[in-house]
Amino acid sequence: MASSSEPRWQLTSDLDEFRSRARDFLHSAPALHTALLSVTETLRARGLHAYGGGAPLFGVLAGGSGGAVSGAFVWTPPHVLALAPLADASAADELAAVLADAGWQLPGVGGEETTAAAFADAWQRRTGAVAAVAYRQRLYRLDTLTPPEPSPQGGARVATAADRELLARWHTEFEESVGGHAGMEAGAWADTRIAYGGATLWETPDGTPVAMAGNTRQVAGQVRVAPVYTPADLRGRGYAGAATVAVSRAALDAGADEVLLFTDLENPTSNGLYQRIGYRPVRDFTLYDFTA
Repeated sequence: MASSSEPRWQLTSDLDEFRSRARDFLHSAPALHTALLSVTETLRARGLHAYGGGAPLFGVLAGGSGGAVSGAFVWTPPHVLALAPLADASAADELAAVLADAGWQLPGVGGEETTAAAFADAWQRRTGAVAAVAYRQRLYRLDTLTPPEPSPQGGARVATAADRELLARWHTEFEESVGGHAGMEAGAWADTRIAYGGATLWETPDGTPVAMAGNTRQVAGQVRVAPVYTPADLRGRGYAGAATVAVSRAALDAGADEVLLFTDLENPTSNGLYQRIGYRPVRDFTLYDFTA
């Protein structure tokens, strides 16, 4: 436990140490911590360089009742820092001070909107960097799954190694459509998803893939649907909704307690679709880019 003279934020590059220390905190609110849970699970399964060549950095906010952890972050360079929701702005300011004083150069931060805004403001004040909103997201949780009617003809199947090239191409197209903040190189992403059945294709009756819906590994009882993609020339036919329903049902059948997904707040079509099939809003999240 940290003494009163030690910073409340404690950093480590040891994934196992972080997972052990942060487990109870992250599992206490799996929906709000879905990003950190899925990233750390991928690092455990695929290695510390799953998201790129940089060495990951982890941190916990200690010093609560009985030394309990009350905050956490995961940073996988060159991507933005993923920060769990914090109870007050002072914790965000303290973290910005610890990281800035240590000389870390952050490209940005993502998290629940209030927490992300507090950290972005603190980072600007302490480093002189400019923080700009890259995009805003809404987290949804599945309530009662309601398949759209009518459902498009065809069916869903889990992608296999034979679909690697297609998955990689669609992953690249999806990331470009949402602003290019890819967490993983497209081929590596496809390999990762194929390894655990984490991508589902919707096919027309003749076997032509027309949409994709992914899912994260189940951790702490939660599964997140991500990404959902239909090529531009095939949209408006119900394929994305059908693929999302298939993945959501599979997650429930596999024992998930919570099925989640993020949407771009500036996309009314996807926000409307997911609510029609049974997803309900949980919280809004924001990603900021930092520039010198």
